[in-house]
Amino acid sequence: MGRCVRGILSVLALCGALCGSVLPTAPAARAAEERRAAPVPLEKLFDNIAVSDDDLPGRADFDGAGASLSARDLTAAGWTPGRALTVQGARLTWPRRQPGEPDNVRAAGQEVRVTGRGDALAFLVAGTSGTETGGTGTVAYANGTRSGYRLAAPDWRTGPLATKAVALPHINTPGGQLAEQARLYVVTVPLVPGRAVTSVRLPRAAGLHVFAVTVRAATQGWTGSWTTSTGGYGAVGPWTDRTLRLVVHTSAGGPRVRVRFENTFAAAPVRIGSATVAVRASGAAARGAPVPLAFGGAAGVEVPAGAQAFSDPLGFAVPADADLLVSFHLPGTVPAAPVHRLAQQRSYVSGPGDHAADGTAAAYTSVITSWPLLTGVDVSGGPGSVVLLGDSITDGDKSTVDANRRWPDVLADRLRRQGAVPPYGVLNQGISGNRVVTDRYPGDGVSTDGAGVSALHRFDRDVLAQTSARTAVVFEGVNDLRWDTSAEQVIAGLSELAARGHARGLRMLATTILPCEGEARCTAAVDAERAAVNEWIRGGGVFDGVLDFDAVVRDPDHPSRILAAYDSGDHLHPGDAGLAAMAESVDLSLLVP
Repeated sequence: MGRCVRGILSVLALCGALCGSVLPTAPAARAAEERRAAPVPLEKLFDNIAVSDDDLPGRADFDGAGASLSARDLTAAGWTPGRALTVQGARLTWPRRQPGEPDNVRAAGQEVRVTGRGDALAFLVAGTSGTETGGTGTVAYANGTRSGYRLAAPDWRTGPLATKAVALPHINTPGGQLAEQARLYVVTVPLVPGRAVTSVRLPRAAGLHVFAVTVRAATQGWTGSWTTSTGGYGAVGPWTDRTLRLVVHTSAGGPRVRVRFENTFAAAPVRIGSATVAVRASGAAARGAPVPLAFGGAAGVEVPAGAQAFSDPLGFAVPADADLLVSFHLPGTVPAAPVHRLAQQRSYVSGPGDHAADGTAAAYTSVITSWPLLTGVDVSGGPGSVVLLGDSITDGDKSTVDANRRWPDVLADRLRRQGAVPPYGVLNQGISGNRVVTDRYPGDGVSTDGAGVSALHRFDRDVLAQTSARTAVVFEGVNDLRWDTSAEQVIAGLSELAARGHARGLRMLATTILPCEGEARCTAAVDAERAAVNEWIRGGGVFDGVLDFDAVVRDPDHPSRILAAYDSGDHLHPGDAGLAAMAESVDLSLLVP
């Protein structure tokens, strides 16, 4: 009897042990099983149909309610099956699927084969849950390590237009087409620098759809020499069979060059028939024959809506501190384009024909004072770039036209003249009228407002995606305060920018906000809010360093005003002398990561 009891107890103990070990660890066992599953390419996991033929909308169901993307709209935007699209510096491929075929995966923890080295993962995504949706995932590296990330996708019908990759004008439903915009987004998340990626585990997130994922290659071997931000999508010309010759001023030099065109905010592709680069002699005349640029070996390129195009690397000696002529022919009709409105530099438009290769100025009969389509010039070699994110004061408003006296230009001069810190390229991402937390341009459609989307909404494109960015300087806030945004809201926005930059390994600096008493909207209440923001910038410890431009330009006897010698006359913008004083005050060692 005793042996029987002991036997029963032993069996019960064994059962208890087994039950105790199996049941609580079922999730762990499932996770282990998932880890053992070999990663597969994303397209082999497609389990949802987002795109429908406009005549057969019932063959797709993107959102679970029968709605879908229009194949005709995608084609009109240049997003055709299998097409490579470069957005935020990442090369993604729109799924090579026909309408009515599975073309995306609903994120549910799948292990996806992704390879490469770079600074970020880029996802082409959209949500269908009615609001932003997301979750956490992991990245596996060749050395056996993993890192985590968080991915959030805005909703395809309600998400912000300011951060979209592309917006389409219709939504297909079984009951008919709706005149309602559908949005697609490119979202990037950081990688561990230098490690080779082998796979990515997607989040588990209801309503999160992934169309493509790739590693954004780091821009090693290149330095950004010149850039500008697209502040809106403005009416131009219209230009038909015209050549634009844009004048841009380099910061760093190098033995090879590549340029970047962007069709930001657009709804349709733009065709560049040919393009050249030359050093400027004077006006629209080149010093020597302009040299042709190529795009994937071709003379021209079509840039899809919302996408970018980089030219092939070209052996061309780019001098530092020099004017370049970047000329490009527009063979079709261009009635509107992404544009940087306040260039403070005269550029040129030709009469009919392709005049990109002309060395003389004869064909260039019109002058423009904006920069359409062109957003970057990179040179090979060099130590990388400093990105200056700002408003009209960084943009150079009230500085002398055609003289390159913006404070970023003076900073670039200082970096070239010294040897204590690396001679970084200086990238001016100022937009006149820009704000930290509020969009001036709504992010879609043709608009007369060229003040851009908010710093928060353009940070990924205008800072994180810039060539070899090492340090970013944030110089914004006065426009927010002048238009009734509180100090607390500005501080929250600046804090978010600092955190997002730090997450990508950038050194983040901030400048204090300049005084502006005497300008119509700069009331005593605004000045009090400005003082509160500046006090936080100086003492908050959120940024890695502070450039105290307020202390540089204010009148010591009247601190709420700009010193008369530095005032352009409107009491808001420093003139050439004030901009130079700001740049000369920068402790260059603060720029070094």
